[in-house]
Amino acid sequence: MLSFVLRRLGIMTLTMLCLTLVVFFLINLEPNLKKLAISQTEQRATAEQLESWLVKNGYRQNFFVRYGQWLGVMPKQPNIDATTGQATPRFRFCDEPDVPTYSGVIQGDFGCSTKFRTTVSAKLFPALGATGILMFWVMVTMVPIALLIGIVAGMREGTRTDRTLSVASIATTATPEYVSGVIFTVIFASWLGWLNGSAASATNQGISFYNFTLPVMTMAIYGIGYIARMTRASMIEVMTQQYIRTARLKGLSFRSVVMKHALRNALIAPFTVIMLQFPWLLTGVVIVETMFRYQGFGYTLVEAAGNNDIDLLLGCSLVSVFVVLFTQLISDIGYAYLNPRIRVQ
Repeated sequence: MLSFVLRRLGIMTLTMLCLTLVVFFLINLEPNLKKLAISQTEQRATAEQLESWLVKNGYRQNFFVRYGQWLGVMPKQPNIDATTGQATPRFRFCDEPDVPTYSGVIQGDFGCSTKFRTTVSAKLFPALGATGILMFWVMVTMVPIALLIGIVAGMREGTRTDRTLSVASIATTATPEYVSGVIFTVIFASWLGWLNGSAASATNQGISFYNFTLPVMTMAIYGIGYIARMTRASMIEVMTQQYIRTARLKGLSFRSVVMKHALRNALIAPFTVIMLQFPWLLTGVVIVETMFRYQGFGYTLVEAAGNNDIDLLLGCSLVSVFVVLFTQLISDIGYAYLNPRIRVQ
């Protein structure tokens, strides 16, 4: 298992390098650089002034040199004032050094946010923390309910209970977040008036039950149906196995057979699906956080993309790639643990 994990970590590192190189290339295309220069200068700046700003701030350096500087394997070069000849930092609001230095992702420096005029770390990690809290409560709400629905439906295949739960699961899965979010807002905030606060104040005035309920409900309701359907299918397959019939013939109660023999094997497939929810949640929070003005990772990503904040976009992309690859690794390890018949080869 240790050698397997080490190999996967090596593959993860190589994959992250390849993906970040592609993202770095796409973000630094000429139209994006022009928009960044316009946003950081006067709207009526001439083409020469825009080009001068890009050259001054290092955006016209060799592509691979800039990528190496962002990674931290090549030293960042300060600006040289054309009139005085003195070295000056690119962005003073980030306290960048005015001497050549190795300062990139490897050293923990993710760059400067031109939109929020601070370091990427100062903006990105608090946003990740806020989204982490949101994702935690979504999983706490979604997973137990989905597993319970799937197990009950699978134990009672073909009954009215099974049909009712299956229809409800399909309905929730077919409803995207931006639809269920609007429906919940109309019902609970407009009609019933139960939610006096809004999610927009969640990161400013502290998270409470009232300003946190709608985003959690909106994200959980979609995943519940998908996990429940997978759990039901897995439970039905396990309940038809020969060892389950043998256990029943030996006189074990139905509850004992389910809890001691069927449940663990039935959870193998849903476990993989549950781990895949983490990458989905990162994309789901973009819609939900923008809808409810919850200032987390998704809200930050939208703001960075809308304002051509190159370093912040790169930081968000790096986090997204890491979450996807890391959850896949945890999924593989957990799958082998739940199913001892699997051998790591």
